[in-house]
Amino acid sequence: MEKYWSKLTKALSPYVPGEQPQDRKYLKLNTNENPFPPSDKVLTKVKDSVSDALRLYPDPNASRLKKAIANYYGIKEDNVFVGNGSDEVLAFSFLAFFKDKAPLSFPDITYSFYPVYCDIFEIESSLFSLDKDFSIDINKIPEKSGGIIFPNPNAPTGICLNLSDIETILHRFPNIVVIVDEAYIDFGGISSITLTEKYPNLLVVQTFSKSRSLAGLRVGFAIGHLGLIQALNRVKNSFNSYPLDNLAIEGAIAAIEDNEYFTHCCEAIIETRDYLIKELVSLSFQVLPSKANFLFVKHQKLDAALIYRELRENGILVRHFNKPTIDNFLRITIGKQEDMHLLVKCLKTIIDSNKI
Repeated sequence: MEKYWSKLTKALSPYVPGEQPQDRKYLKLNTNENPFPPSDKVLTKVKDSVSDALRLYPDPNASRLKKAIANYYGIKEDNVFVGNGSDEVLAFSFLAFFKDKAPLSFPDITYSFYPVYCDIFEIESSLFSLDKDFSIDINKIPEKSGGIIFPNPNAPTGICLNLSDIETILHRFPNIVVIVDEAYIDFGGISSITLTEKYPNLLVVQTFSKSRSLAGLRVGFAIGHLGLIQALNRVKNSFNSYPLDNLAIEGAIAAIEDNEYFTHCCEAIIETRDYLIKELVSLSFQVLPSKANFLFVKHQKLDAALIYRELRENGILVRHFNKPTIDNFLRITIGKQEDMHLLVKCLKTIIDSNKI
């Protein structure tokens, strides 16, 4: 009963994930999951890890996973932090770097977990607006920021900032932590990890959920200066010393070592994304330029809510954000080629039936 809730709990507006209905089988294009399964090497390693060793605690430092990530990116193991999905890594980052400072700055249209974390950790925030084309204008970032965070590519727009703009931000704000949330970077963007050695205030956060097909295993990581990693470890070890279980550690190691499969999946998604862009434009959709595994689109005449409802009735789920400025846009996850063919066919039927 609510009478037992704290004032903070009553005031929270929790994050709302993409719907996961169980009433029928749907084509899920609403949660940005990878349409391809984990690599066979991952599945074999996870299965082999199911043994009586599960009675033992996992390595609290996940040292072998950190080493695998460090080897992949050509950095030192001490510059890697791992957690239970990138959302947990982000949560620890909010506590480690943004408490008791000037407001944390992030775009007004962005990953909707940021304001949720600000609420639960009681961190003041300052929003800056996107440009008319939905790109991030770095000149709009408030001078009196206590920290800066943004996804790159941004979510839900899919638009990517280039490295020179990110470096400009780091030059301009050398005394606060800048977090670049790269959940979707592997689908065509250029990672900021190369800048972490040069800029001690840069933290780059990534996930195994998207490009490495492990959303169900919950593994995220951050790369940054040793001082930032030490701060994250202090928070982690004050909350949960064992955020990653043995299966997650082994599966993630296998995933990052299977670069051939990773590259194949990313290239296939990019190719399918390019196909879908052409098809949607031919159907009179405005499509924002995307470097992610999703597209953010708006039909020139049909209401987004109507398209969302009719797609759902036909067994296809996309994401509709009923929020100012973007309430007439839909976010569509890139699936396999056959998934996109089905989507395009259904959209054509919806458009024809509404006499557009």
